[in-house]
Amino acid sequence: MRPATVTAHREGMRSRGRIAVIGVGNEFRRDDGVGWAVLARLRERAGDRPLPEDTHLATCDGDPGRLIGLWEGARLAVVVDAAHAHPGTPGRVHRLELDAGLLAQPSTTSSHGLGLGEAVELARVLGLLPEHLVVYAVEGSESDMGTGLSPAVADAVEPLVAAVEDEIARNGDAAAGRPA
Repeated sequence: MRPATVTAHREGMRSRGRIAVIGVGNEFRRDDGVGWAVLARLRERAGDRPLPEDTHLATCDGDPGRLIGLWEGARLAVVVDAAHAHPGTPGRVHRLELDAGLLAQPSTTSSHGLGLGEAVELARVLGLLPEHLVVYAVEGSESDMGTGLSPAVADAVEPLVAAVEDEIARNGDAAAGRPA
């Protein structure tokens, strides 16, 4: 499977039947790279566990315009991002869901200047939300410059990969009219 890029998006990732999986963050800011780590692992596993043909994997720095462009027109968008929580538990994962409504306000905030909430609200106003949006926000502890995830966040990667694969499988069954 060929990894999706922003260029591929511009050329035709807007079909309503597709699934967008987006890893948000900065791999050079330690735990902020958890979204990118999950996407890298999904790409590795795709050889043994192929994802549906209509699944597009992409990384993003968290810019709201880029996020919206990546999920625009998708039937399912799964976003994995690092989050700050006060008090926090590094490695704890929060799952948030949106179905043509409002995203529940988590007790965490994005690790980016403009958060995912702002991108969701802007997309809602512009009518560019995916049919179904699932966000996995992972509490981090280290956001200094550097590479590599903290041990607690690194331990969350494999379970997150499995959770994303499950989201895709459930959505694929529902889209095909089969019980999830």
